[in-house]
Formats: sequence, structure tokens, C-alpha cells
Amino acid sequence: MHPWVGEMAAYSFGWCEVGGAPAAASGGKGVRQALAVLGAESAGARGHAGVPGAVAVELVHAFSLLHDDIMDGDTTRRGRPTVWQAYGTGPAVLAGDALFALAVETLAMAPAGPQAVRLLSEALQDLVRGQADDLLFATRPWTGPERVRPDEYRAMAEHKTGSLLGCAAALGALLGGAPPASVAALDRAGRHLGVAFQVVDDLLGIWGDPTVTGKPVHGDLRERKKTFPVLAALDSPAAGPLAPLLESAADPAAAAALIEELGGRSAALAEARRQVAAAEAALADVPLEARAAGELRSLIDFLVRRDL
Repeated sequence: MHPWVGEMAAYSFGWCEVGGAPAAASGGKGVRQALAVLGAESAGARGHAGVPGAVAVELVHAFSLLHDDIMDGDTTRRGRPTVWQAYGTGPAVLAGDALFALAVETLAMAPAGPQAVRLLSEALQDLVRGQADDLLFATRPWTGPERVRPDEYRAMAEHKTGSLLGCAAALGALLGGAPPASVAALDRAGRHLGVAFQVVDDLLGIWGDPTVTGKPVHGDLRERKKTFPVLAALDSPAAGPLAPLLESAADPAAAAALIEELGGRSAALAEARRQVAAAEAALADVPLEARAAGELRSLIDFLVRRDL
């Protein structure tokens, strides 16, 4: 990469400060990399066979976060200023573009490169679709025929979050030599995991412990985000007072209490469990190497039960 662009990319991963001085900030959970390596191992290959997929998907994830932060106006990520805040909007867009280009190059040079690039391209189309829907949700009313329904939210979450998780596991399997049925099953499992992951994020965004999540308590309510617990609560016959409360400047704790009373919290927990069960069923549909399949199930369990 160009040195300046490379510095911004390194900053986004937590490897350096502005100006290039080394840093040891958090670079994220490493979920997608783990899924790619385990996808390769589930096909009976050595884990390193999935590394090009792990690298490519993590580069795409980083690229999407850089652009998401600009679109959402987020000023901090993982306890530090976002790239666009630290370097400017134009430079952050450029750094994201460079990460995307590097991801494609990484996969194109791997074994099964054309098939791998095709998988990544399909996931990116879905990711863009999900991000577009998420942005449009903010323009729609809380109530009435134009309101956002929970099933629309599920589709958005599968595209925005699940597509890249499914792609990571599927790429690992493809690069590890798995048959098409196994590649497709791992993609399905990752997509269900993505919906569960997003719903759990929604729960933490309202009721999570800020000392654990790093997010302010009731932060999603203050930002008036249309998250799954809110949408589920609005589907309740007794939801009349909720929409005015969400639109008001009242203490968001009152909205959180009403959402829970209307069943939004329990509905979100049930949805996360349904998606986990669907992910595990997808893994059971095809023969996978036993140890890697067990680790995939452990990873799924960890991700959806974190801090709840």
C-alpha cells in the first residue's frame, strides 16, 4: 500500500497511532478469521489452507467498518477515534477502498482463486444490500403500514452481518477442498449466526453493561435505532405508548422498561436461540471433520451468549 494509506489501515486494526507510532489497541474479536480457519479444518484440511480466506474477509470487514463509520457518523470505535475522525472523510474512504482491493488480490492469488473471488463478490453484494436497507430503516416511521417489520430486520441482518460470516466459513471450506454441499452448509450456518450476532448486539445496545460492552447504557435508544427488541415490542397489541416515548426526549430507561414489559427483550432472546438452532442444523446437514465441527459449535455458542 501507499505508506499513508497503509498507516490508516494499520490504525484501523489498532496497530498504530496517528502518525505511525506503534500501538496495542484492540483489533476486534477475530471471529471471521476463526470461521475461515475452522471452515478449512472442517473439510479435513490443515487450518492454514483457510488463511487466504481469513485475511480477505477480515480486510473486507475492516473496509466495511471504515465506510460504515462515515455513513453512521460514528466518532469512536474500540475506544479510539474512528479513521475518518482521525484522518478525515476522504482519506478514510480511500483507505477502505485500498483494503477492499487488497482483499480481492489476496483471494485471487489463492488456490481456487476464481471460485473464491466469486464467493466474496456475492457476499459483498449482500452486504451492500443489507447496509442500504439499514440506512433506509432510519427514514421509516415507528408505526403504521410503512413501519419496519421484524422479518425485514431479519433479512437486513442476514445480508449486512450474516453474509460475511457465512462467506468466511464457506471460503475456508472451499480453500480446504470441501465439496459444494459442505461449502453451502457452512455459508448457511454463518448467515444464521450473523442474524443471532446482530440480535444479541441489539440486546447489549439497550441492556448491556457499559463496562463490558464499551457502549453507553441505552445507547441504541438514544440514537433511535430500529433494533430487533424495539421492533418486536412495537408489534405488541399494547404498544401504543411506545412510539411517542421513543420519539421523545424522555429518559431512555423508561423506553427500555416498556420494551421489556411488551416482550421485546424476550422476543429477541428467542430469535437469537432460533438462529443458533438453525446454524447448528446447517452444520448437521453435511459430514464435517468432528473436532472442527465441535469448535464451530463452541464459537457459535460463545458469540451469542456473550455478556447476556
